[in-house]
Amino acid sequence: MSRLDEATGLFGPGSLAWRIDREVMVLAGGSCALLMQAAHPVVAAGVLEHSTFATDPFGRLKRTLATSFDVVFGSRSRAEAAIRRVNGIHRAVRGRQPNDGASYTALDPEALLWVHATLIDTALRVYGRFVAPLSPGDEQAYHAEAAAVAEHLGVPPSMLPPTIVELRAWMTAMIGDGRVRVTPAAREIARTVLYPGSWLPGIAWEAAHLVSVATLPDALRRQYGIAWSPARARGVNALARLTRGALPFVPPPLRFVPHARSAERRVRQAVAATR
Repeated sequence: MSRLDEATGLFGPGSLAWRIDREVMVLAGGSCALLMQAAHPVVAAGVLEHSTFATDPFGRLKRTLATSFDVVFGSRSRAEAAIRRVNGIHRAVRGRQPNDGASYTALDPEALLWVHATLIDTALRVYGRFVAPLSPGDEQAYHAEAAAVAEHLGVPPSMLPPTIVELRAWMTAMIGDGRVRVTPAAREIARTVLYPGSWLPGIAWEAAHLVSVATLPDALRRQYGIAWSPARARGVNALARLTRGALPFVPPPLRFVPHARSAERRVRQAVAATR
């Protein structure tokens, strides 16, 4: 493998992954993805029984983000090591669901695809609404790029919908037929997601999660019992107009995650070394 291939990683400059995932604004949708994931009974059971989410939510979030950024922005060897680490953790996660006692494993293909889908769909929706519009081709390219990582993480290729439209249709069907639903376990996780600490008043946490709550599918928002109103919807629309207009003027150190800027420097150095 050449030095440039190693530096470029799994995606590289020009990819939709680097373009979308570098935005700090996209992180504002993180709790949306977590709430959607918790609505899958297998995911909820695994989180409750095998995760430090309830006792150390910020530590777990930090570790999760570090792994995600390693996969997207890390060198090829770093990204592949992160994927191996996740697969190793998943192999050890198994048990019985608290709602019906059914056995589960973190390697369940449907659960793996659901987690993957929530991350892709949430990132696209937050970017498209709060950062800049995306064309159907952009969304499809992002979906196609991420599919390779999903396969490395155990999603069978035959299960991966070939288009972003089909992926979203599958997600809608999962919610519609109740395979994805808000169980007591999901509500327990949601309390930690939405109010992870008592050092801020509830209204402050609600403001912090506004983008995520606005992005959450209506059906799941109702099942979680999260209040919504036309006034909040109007407020989110105003926020979206503000961020789309202001972000082009925000300096890169404030707008983009450090991992993205580090990746760009790494690639520039590798290119210079080949000349």
